[in-house]
Amino acid sequence: MFAEKSASIPKVCYEIFVRSFCDSNGDGIGDLNGIISKLGYLAELGIEAIWLTPIHPSPSYHKYDVTDYYAIEPEYGTMADFKRLLAGAHERGIAIYLDLIINHTSTLHPWFREARKSKDNPYRQFYWWMTQDQIDHLGISERETSDDSQIVYPWHENPGDDEKYYGLFYKGMPDLNFHSEALREEIAKIVRFWLKDVGVDGFRLDAARHIYPEWDTEQSVTFWEFFSKIVGEAKPSAFTVGEVWADTEEVAPYFRNLNATFHFDLSFALQRMLIAGRDEQIVDKLQASFKLFQQYNPLFVNAIMLTNHDQERIGSVVEGNIEKIKLAASILLTLPGQPYLYYGEEIGMLGKKPDQFIREPFLWTADPADPQLTSWIEPKFTTLKTVAPLSEQAGDPTSVFNHYKNLIHLRRTEPALEQILAPRLQTVPLGSDQLLGYCLPHESRSLMIMHNLGDTEMTFQMPEDQSPFTEVLFSTDPLHKTGLTANRLSPHSSVVLAPARNAQRAAKQ
Repeated sequence: MFAEKSASIPKVCYEIFVRSFCDSNGDGIGDLNGIISKLGYLAELGIEAIWLTPIHPSPSYHKYDVTDYYAIEPEYGTMADFKRLLAGAHERGIAIYLDLIINHTSTLHPWFREARKSKDNPYRQFYWWMTQDQIDHLGISERETSDDSQIVYPWHENPGDDEKYYGLFYKGMPDLNFHSEALREEIAKIVRFWLKDVGVDGFRLDAARHIYPEWDTEQSVTFWEFFSKIVGEAKPSAFTVGEVWADTEEVAPYFRNLNATFHFDLSFALQRMLIAGRDEQIVDKLQASFKLFQQYNPLFVNAIMLTNHDQERIGSVVEGNIEKIKLAASILLTLPGQPYLYYGEEIGMLGKKPDQFIREPFLWTADPADPQLTSWIEPKFTTLKTVAPLSEQAGDPTSVFNHYKNLIHLRRTEPALEQILAPRLQTVPLGSDQLLGYCLPHESRSLMIMHNLGDTEMTFQMPEDQSPFTEVLFSTDPLHKTGLTANRLSPHSSVVLAPARNAQRAAKQ
């Protein structure tokens, strides 16, 4: 399955929190037609795939508690709107990935409404139910919190019932029980509907490591074998990327059956490095993770990101420092893998917990009455006082937006940078942990990248075997705009180097 699709794996992806992106009808809520109106913008930016956060009917603002897997949330539009979005994206060479939430449903989903009626109801088996004695006997009444769930007591009462239901994330989100063959067949129908009947290109799979509860966790990895078979039969080219919010060692086995998983260890390491101004031997750690992933799938896809809709925005992580925001982008977009940008990262949006404030409206123009601007929430962090809107940044060659745009263009045109399958990456020691250096070997031409993570200018020591790298392809360092003119790097700067042309010719001879 991987070999068939390898040539078409999107190089740069973009996560859209639909409610906040663009409003088309003046109700203050982002919608599908709003996204359609911005497809040209995304194509020009260089985006090749869009991950849409949930678009199914749901009682919450975030839509991660689904009530109907076959419909579109009315606030966002209609199925006809979605099909226009899909067609418009495909015309521009952009894939569409749906956020598929099958770890749990809403308590308002018809399945759960039936399940909670009685123990004899056929939908009871779709969820996890136990008496308090059973829960106590298994010792599962409490759990340790994790990065992706702060719930300590995951068992919830159903009034008038001596059994409780399990909901890892929230009492309004009961977990599904995939020991049920009837449930598995329902999920298979849903997958076939979206891939075959509607024509989406793949799925982002929510809470992939929690498909089975913690006392049955080994089943979570094997479940995706069933799922990937259904996907492969429905649409062999479909792409799956899993949210496995865990350490790299726990993530690796999921590559047996998923095309990609998000690299959370890398995300948090990059955040720490940007704050501390020091490398954490990140290249060595990435090399080790690649070797581990290859054991499960030689064609693994490493989905890399700075942050997403569940994490504080990278702009706020670095306290709004524009140079660090650019540095974060420079690192992400020069590492091998499949990068995912969280909407608004390209204009330096800010945001801190609680969650709704890391999902604030995108700023399109400087007009506070801009009809495209969503208004479902009063923003606390990303405002016209703190972040320059896209309309201003587009004309500023030094803006965060143009920094992202230039990097994405470079990534899409340099084969060494766009490595996704079987990535090659080598450490380049530069003489200080304030400096991050690495090489991306490639048959066409290899590249070397240097970053100064710190607040002070640093002298680097170029290793002898890297001496041919003197042609500057990209630089945020005024010292190295036209060529490698000194062995110094300015604070928070990045340089992408190629071999000098005469060195390239000599190497080929």
